[in-house]
Amino acid sequence: MVGRYNIDSEQNRYIPDTSTVINGGLRNLIENDQILPGSSVIIHLALILELENQANQEKKKGTEGFQELKLIKSICEENDVIFSVAGRKPRQFELGEIDALIRELAWKEGGILVTSDKIQDMSAQSMGVETIYVEPRLIKQLDKQLKIDKFFDNETMSIHIKQGTNVFVKKGKPGSIRFTQFSSEIISKSTIVEFAEDIIEKANFFPDTFIEIARENSTIVQFEDRRIVIIRPPFSDGWEITAVRPLKRMALEEYELESRLIQRLEEKAEGILVAGSPGAGKTTFTRALALFYYEKGKIIKTIESPRDLDLKAEITQYSKNFGTHSEIHDILLLSRPDYTIFDEIRDHDDFRLYTDLRLAGIGLIGVIHSSTAIDAIQRFIGKLELGVIPSVLDTILYIDSGQIQTILEVKMTVKVPSGLVESDLARPVVEVRDFLTDNIVYEMYTFGEQTVVIPLEESHKSTKKVNYEQISEIKEVVEQYTTQSVEIVPKDKFGHRFVIHAHEEDIPLIIGQKGTTIKMLERILRIKLDVNKSPTKLSNSRLSHLKRQNIAFQKRTITINFPKRLKNKDISFFYQESQDSFPVEFFTATTSKSGKIKLGTNSESAKIFQRAFQDDNLAILWQ
Repeated sequence: MVGRYNIDSEQNRYIPDTSTVINGGLRNLIENDQILPGSSVIIHLALILELENQANQEKKKGTEGFQELKLIKSICEENDVIFSVAGRKPRQFELGEIDALIRELAWKEGGILVTSDKIQDMSAQSMGVETIYVEPRLIKQLDKQLKIDKFFDNETMSIHIKQGTNVFVKKGKPGSIRFTQFSSEIISKSTIVEFAEDIIEKANFFPDTFIEIARENSTIVQFEDRRIVIIRPPFSDGWEITAVRPLKRMALEEYELESRLIQRLEEKAEGILVAGSPGAGKTTFTRALALFYYEKGKIIKTIESPRDLDLKAEITQYSKNFGTHSEIHDILLLSRPDYTIFDEIRDHDDFRLYTDLRLAGIGLIGVIHSSTAIDAIQRFIGKLELGVIPSVLDTILYIDSGQIQTILEVKMTVKVPSGLVESDLARPVVEVRDFLTDNIVYEMYTFGEQTVVIPLEESHKSTKKVNYEQISEIKEVVEQYTTQSVEIVPKDKFGHRFVIHAHEEDIPLIIGQKGTTIKMLERILRIKLDVNKSPTKLSNSRLSHLKRQNIAFQKRTITINFPKRLKNKDISFFYQESQDSFPVEFFTATTSKSGKIKLGTNSESAKIFQRAFQDDNLAILWQ
């Protein structure tokens, strides 16, 4: 082993590393007479080869480093400082260990290591090497504005830059996005490389920005609220930069969620999945949900890659890229958060970590890419036992166009699956229900060695928008059970829940004994119904269309069928020649015990009936 030796003369030897050459720190020391005349500046050969390698890759640091070395050599000559090159060429296995070779030279030469790298400084001191640490922020002050910021305006949510093409931008918000060309300028390779170097340099410089992932051909940077992805050849066919930022920050109240869902989020939901396609608004909603829990006095942590949720300082954000899954697991169990946001769940290890944390009792909000709500659940199949899924997931919120489109809840039961009839085929079945209607939309169970997912109804029906036809249908059905007109008011945007504003005397008729009537109406209409006393005075008269399927034409009689609840009731009949004409009463009759009215075919009233159903312009109404 070669030993360290000291120089007998009073001459100081300064050995700089790459960091302090590139940022100008060594040059400043010479210019400010902190390195005195007669001293030596020794440049390690490995440093020169490293700059050469970076310059060959067209990296700005390589060319800037050579320019600095030329200035340092010139200033050394002017200030009577000896400039020299020493050290050996790195061997193949030592590539990537330039700092270690420079430390070794400083130790052997009894020199002073000059660095702007904190780790290098501590490593050298641990070896007994004297050091001068030059704070990089004292060397230069950078403008925090990025060169790519000129492509952003108040409506821009993302920019897309590729070598040899125009710059394209996405403007708007989820549900109304416009993908447009920014300008006719073609971005050259040198320009996009300059953009990339500016981003990386400033990400290393400012304390509130960081490089999340640095690979050979790709770099992911979180720069304030912008998530920036830099891709280089040969991974891609040209340099590419994509920068995304949240355009709007929303509070949970702005989503106008139903009170039942708010109550579930507050009291019951602990295994939540926020699902949707890229750009659907998952991150915006998740941020709103995190702040909702924070304002409720909950302790919130996040697991992100990259950390782009832009939350309050009181909410700690952990990065998957700088900690192992085991480390994250231990930290979260020891720090005891009420809720942890897992953004985003991608690979097998992520699913395993989500499952382990949830089974340990930690409330979780997972963010996952999926094209439908059920796909989000299916991504867990095969990664854990089917029977464990309801213990891990209880609420799925599917986001599209910035709004919640579908809400599913997951429950476990034992029964014969739908479509099977034999009682001995009963088994554990995972029921996936539409939260707003309580209808079972999917069943999941094992059949042989396979796990099957059976749709019981079209899940897209739960996302339909409220329209006039739906309200008219509900009104027509409900008014079959009332004496006066009612008003139907939507309670959400998606046609899941409605309020019936009815006359006070009609409310018991709508609800029925022990709620039997309203439950039947909800089952028929496949919606949820609330009943309130009408805030306004409703019309005292109400005419309903007599449906053709309620009438039986026979040889001698015409039988009109009404619900049994209308037995022994007086029913008035009207005919209306057009929509603009006034209804004219033509007879009144009393229903039988079974709710029927019969007319002789030769009676005048029966002739009006027959003429009305033969002429499409006539309508029969009843009250």
